[in-house]
Amino acid sequence: MQPARSSGILLHPTSLPSGRLDADAYAFVDWLAAAGQSWWQMLPLGPPDEFASPYRARSAFAGSPGLLADPKAPVSESEVEELVARQAYWIGGWARFAGRGALADQVRFEREWQALRAYARERGVRLIGDVPIYVADVGADVETWPELFADGAVAGAPPDALSASGQLWGNPLYDWPAHRAAGYRWWVERFRRTFELVDLARIDHFRGFVSYWAVPERHKTARRGRWQRGPGRELFDAVGDLPLIAEDLGVITPAVYRLRDELRLPGMAVLLWAFGSGRNNPHTPRNFRTRQVVYTSTHDTDTAVGWYTKLSARKRRETGLDPAEPHWAMIELALQSRASLAVIPAQDVLGLGSEAQMNRPGTAGGNWQWKLKRGQLTDELARRLRDAATAAGRAGR
Repeated sequence: MQPARSSGILLHPTSLPSGRLDADAYAFVDWLAAAGQSWWQMLPLGPPDEFASPYRARSAFAGSPGLLADPKAPVSESEVEELVARQAYWIGGWARFAGRGALADQVRFEREWQALRAYARERGVRLIGDVPIYVADVGADVETWPELFADGAVAGAPPDALSASGQLWGNPLYDWPAHRAAGYRWWVERFRRTFELVDLARIDHFRGFVSYWAVPERHKTARRGRWQRGPGRELFDAVGDLPLIAEDLGVITPAVYRLRDELRLPGMAVLLWAFGSGRNNPHTPRNFRTRQVVYTSTHDTDTAVGWYTKLSARKRRETGLDPAEPHWAMIELALQSRASLAVIPAQDVLGLGSEAQMNRPGTAGGNWQWKLKRGQLTDELARRLRDAATAAGRAGR
């Protein structure tokens, strides 16, 4: 799968001024269309954990009730029955876990989400979702299907440029032989649900399907984890050909790239990492492939301006970026690149600093809190972004 040459904006719905699927969400779609953008990318939509992390959602299937514009909207018995019939695989387990009102909330989520999606589609804006590789340690999935999860170790990532001690996520790991014995049914249903809600999806931590970092339980950092083999292509053959983006960042091996390319999935490049690191740096535009998605920054990195201001004067000069507007220079670099899809976090469109960073890997608290202010995304910014997208051959209708 390769998206047509286009561009979009990364903004999780919780970062809307209201944090909900209300008038602010529709106004953002209007702004995207005015700005010539074809995609709205967001983070996972499931009910987040106690730290508001969408990457430890309490369900791999349910939508977050916290996004509802009208959490008290009436729900009929027939609507509940229809939803239960259509989502029979997972909805009962979620209702048992979440308790009273859970079914009605999912009816409301379905109603509001599909209305917003239809509104976006009418304006030429499609939705990019995010599929976390793991689920929460306390959640409906572990309670409903305990046989699909392994004991003795938890998920994480080894030390890398994002964290010197690695990332101790703490999510339960999968019992892959059990998934194989079940024909990967849980994954088939998970992707089916995903594409009921979005048009394209970034699959988080893609390298974990080749091999994953398993950290012994009760360890306080991820330093002493070890690599274990994942299911590889077998899982993707079971779920079928899907419109996915492979998040191929971090410690990547040739086997990970082989699987990505066998599946013909676009990978990712991040311009914050484009400067330095030699001629073979995969984040440098000259090394981009057409089947690729380029980001100026991501939810797990500093913003473009935050990163730039932390560089030494010499390193700033070496980037060649405009010191007056480094974020805009990076936006134009992304748009002009050969990558088929360019995605820009809203923080970078606005030129915001480190205070607007969405997540700081390795820290549990204080993340996922940044919000737009009403009126921040102006008509002038929309015109400027549309002009840049048009010049790069990416503008939507």
